[in-house]
Amino acid sequence: PTDEELAQAMALMGLEDLVLDEEACTAYLTRPGMAIDLGGIAKGYASDRVMELYREYGVTSGMVSLGGNIETLGTKPDGTDWKIGIRNPEISSGSGSGTEDVLLALEVENQAVITSGGYERYFEENGETYIHILDPRTGYPADSGLLSVTVVSENGMLADALSTSLYIMGEADAAEYWRIHGNDEGNSFELVLVDTSGKVYATEGLRDKIEMRDAAQRLEIVER
Repeated sequence: PTDEELAQAMALMGLEDLVLDEEACTAYLTRPGMAIDLGGIAKGYASDRVMELYREYGVTSGMVSLGGNIETLGTKPDGTDWKIGIRNPEISSGSGSGTEDVLLALEVENQAVITSGGYERYFEENGETYIHILDPRTGYPADSGLLSVTVVSENGMLADALSTSLYIMGEADAAEYWRIHGNDEGNSFELVLVDTSGKVYATEGLRDKIEMRDAAQRLEIVER
């Protein structure tokens, strides 16, 4: 877009213009031309609902995968934790086969594992790469120094929202947000961050839950 087009679009942003009426169960936007996209939370909400349906029908062990969004119920049928592969964001989509594009494996139980990154949805023009995650502060694709953010939480919708938001914030601010909010009651979460140099960070709650694909690659633990 031109600078003028971008400015026009940015002028139509603002959470204060989204009016929710819980009593009437309605939502509306106050200014013409505004729109809302639920892509940042929709798959997380959907996977949470699948878990609810599993429980309703007596399922005790299950998993749902919605393309970058995985949520698990209980353990595997043999009683061991689920092992979820986190993709290496430096390997482009479709270039790997089997497990060669897996960066690490993560053991989880009753948790969602949701990853955001710009390495699968993007286009290139005039030598520039434009990813699909936009920074609301600039209107341009996010450029935070991160390649991917994975959020692990019992709340799939929360994990979906955070994976995108923390990707935009960058490693230092994402780690600080986790230190402040990672233990919030009912909304606790852990993180795996991969930066543009290929360095991998994981919050301390995942210390014993991660198996690196390349044993020589260093994993840096983020502590409180």
